[in-house]
Amino acid sequence: MTHTLHDQRILIIGGGRGIGADIARRVEQAGATSIVATRAGDHDLKLDVLDEETIAAAAASLGPVDHIVSTVSAHHDVPVSDLDHDKVTAAFGTKVVAPLLVAKHLADLVRPGGSMLFFSGVVGWQPKPGTVVKGVANGALDFLVRHLAVELAPLRVNAIAPGLVDSGTWDRLGEAGKSALLAKAAQGSLVGRHGTVGDISDAALWLLGAGYVTGELIHVDGGARHR
Repeated sequence: MTHTLHDQRILIIGGGRGIGADIARRVEQAGATSIVATRAGDHDLKLDVLDEETIAAAAASLGPVDHIVSTVSAHHDVPVSDLDHDKVTAAFGTKVVAPLLVAKHLADLVRPGGSMLFFSGVVGWQPKPGTVVKGVANGALDFLVRHLAVELAPLRVNAIAPGLVDSGTWDRLGEAGKSALLAKAAQGSLVGRHGTVGDISDAALWLLGAGYVTGELIHVDGGARHR
């Protein structure tokens, strides 16, 4: 599969850390050129998905690409009684509005046979208190990729919904807190372990090269949503 990425240019929005950074590393290993876009502009390109002007500016300077990957998110995990309007807007902005604006400004830059890949998350299929914003935003992305795949065809549009992954996000909990969280995630999966960034990058590289797959959301969660 990876030979299909050789000599391609792949834009990775949010590729400065975590899953995005690992995907950037993996596509480089596959012989592609990664173009990493971050909100701070501290990598190859400045692009804030909540600021349409920066998306348009990136489009003007980017040139042709073969694939676009966006891993960005903005979480707002609180009870409904504590919701903050601006944070709700940002959360839906990254998962719903941003993909639409990325498509608006960047889809025409994608070469024939290329694709766009967005990121959802398992919480969209596991309702629980305190995650309603993230859950609904992630679920909405499932419908979004289907509609974009039809509207932008033959450009392919897909998404990945990871389970709980040791991507660096949970380091803020401290070693003991992170270990407890990952152990709970392993118990809640059907495969008996938590996810790794490699699991997600494997799926991402497959989807980039899977020329007969579009309008799909691929669950990479160890079966956790079936518990």
